[in-house]
Amino acid sequence: MSLSPSGDADPSRRDAPASVRRVIDTWHKVECWVAVACFAFIALIMIADVFGREVLGPALAAIGIDIGPTGIFAAQRFAMIALIIGSFLGVGIATATASHLVPRVAFGWVPKEWGPAMDRIADAVTGLFLLGFVWFGVEFVMSTAATQLRMPVLDWLVWPIQTAIPLGFLSAALRYFVFAIWPGVRPEPPEFQE
Repeated sequence: MSLSPSGDADPSRRDAPASVRRVIDTWHKVECWVAVACFAFIALIMIADVFGREVLGPALAAIGIDIGPTGIFAAQRFAMIALIIGSFLGVGIATATASHLVPRVAFGWVPKEWGPAMDRIADAVTGLFLLGFVWFGVEFVMSTAATQLRMPVLDWLVWPIQTAIPLGFLSAALRYFVFAIWPGVRPEPPEFQE
């Protein structure tokens, strides 16, 4: 924790309690594991589908065995579902690791000593901005739930899968609020990471 010139603890550099750090670390790990599982699933199901259609089917047909369709039923739909979930988890993951894009338009417009306070204000404003996306995401999900929209081929309701949209933005918004309250947990931007 840094000290102000008077020797007092600088409130703008407060670190989070250990319990908060544990929660955000666990939250990040869970998101990463689910995202990795989604993208691994996409790779595996697409490889198996292509192998069945392009290798197994023709090989069996060449020796006179007809087993019918050899691809995986609705593989592309299953991959799309995993992509939606994994991608929107990526919003929170990018926020947690500071690997998202940051426009540098207004950098340097305020004195350097205002930096910590401006970072906290920016985090709070960004959190509020993302809550707007959460609201629109919830409205979107509710509209598809109300119309009972179904996915082609699988005939599944779409809205449970679409809940990944507001949840991804909510994850990022909550992180920004945590950064505004406890700036010590904010990750360093990539140019400062080692």
